[in-house]
Amino acid sequence: MAAAVRHLLRRRLCTVAATAPAPTPGSILNPSSPSTPLSSLQKTRLAISLLKSSPPPPPDQILSICRAAALSPAVHIDRVALSLAASKLSSAPDTIRDLASPLTPRHSHHVIVLFGQAGLLPDAISTFQSNPTTRSLNALIFACIVAGNNTEAARIFQTFPDAHGVKPNTETFNTIIKSFAESGTTRSFYSVFDEMCKKGLKPNATTFTTALAGFYKEERFDDVEKVIELMKKHGCGETLQVYNARVQSLCKLSRSGEAKALVDEMVKKGTKPSGVTYNHLVYGFCKQGDLEEAKQLYKEMRMKRIVGDLKFYNMFIHFLCRGGDFDTALEVYNEITPKNWVPSFSTMKMLVNGLAGSSKIDEAKGIIEKMKEKFPDNCDGWKEVEEALPQ
Repeated sequence: MAAAVRHLLRRRLCTVAATAPAPTPGSILNPSSPSTPLSSLQKTRLAISLLKSSPPPPPDQILSICRAAALSPAVHIDRVALSLAASKLSSAPDTIRDLASPLTPRHSHHVIVLFGQAGLLPDAISTFQSNPTTRSLNALIFACIVAGNNTEAARIFQTFPDAHGVKPNTETFNTIIKSFAESGTTRSFYSVFDEMCKKGLKPNATTFTTALAGFYKEERFDDVEKVIELMKKHGCGETLQVYNARVQSLCKLSRSGEAKALVDEMVKKGTKPSGVTYNHLVYGFCKQGDLEEAKQLYKEMRMKRIVGDLKFYNMFIHFLCRGGDFDTALEVYNEITPKNWVPSFSTMKMLVNGLAGSSKIDEAKGIIEKMKEKFPDNCDGWKEVEEALPQ
């Protein structure tokens, strides 16, 4: 039902402005059967599908979609939908204000972040000032980060706690450290870390992993060692979370060999790698063009019965196809099919065309049939792929 509804919704969005009056809350989410009740989860999923449509809906319809879905920041998937809506309303400040109005003051910290995503920092600050709490302060600093204004984040961190009688906590310091890491000024970590300790706040793993990520990004490896020593001094051992952060940073720098050596060291010390660990390593070696090492790591994952998420498999199949290894890509795809997981259209198209080019026409057509059955709203796209195959 959902796929058919999405197809009708897309058609409706393209024509509703010119051919129909403003839709009622029920009909905009379920135009094929407006009287059929939908669960909250169905409403949110349909809202996300609409918000992701291309071209995007106009601002007034974005507002109608969100209201029809009755989105609440208290629910994770609803927050995803609200964030998506906010990012598309950056050029319509009055509409984002209308969207945010019923959410405050109960969810003011979420509203602050939504304003940041829309680039409306003055509104975020005003919302904080109407209800200044530690939680809303942390949200405001994070809003500055997502708005790309780390200078404002530093100003707020330095002046707002005293000005508004708000007491920072560990999360406050972790958030400003994240701002330093995002803006290439991670060396400021040391001064705020000292301030944090003077206030009697205990650093946690996030404090150190955020600083480590920043120093790795800036390739300040001496500082990486200093942070590791600080971490040990403050009783935060080299946990899996810390190792994963370091592995990810090294792989981003195309130093996957060092990352693998770090994992070997981790295992010797008694910490077992997780799916996240392997995700970073496989991505790192794929990015560097070393598919053989990536495949060996994937083999280890299977032996240890470690399962990645859909994002991991989409990434791996994508790189296998780019490297021309369509047989392995097909094997990996077949392994996740029982889980009802499907990589993106672009990745599957690469696989289908690669199989067809390797004289595996039957396999390619078999995948196309499955895709048309599973995603009837994209049948036309798969028909085009099928018609382009060698006969």
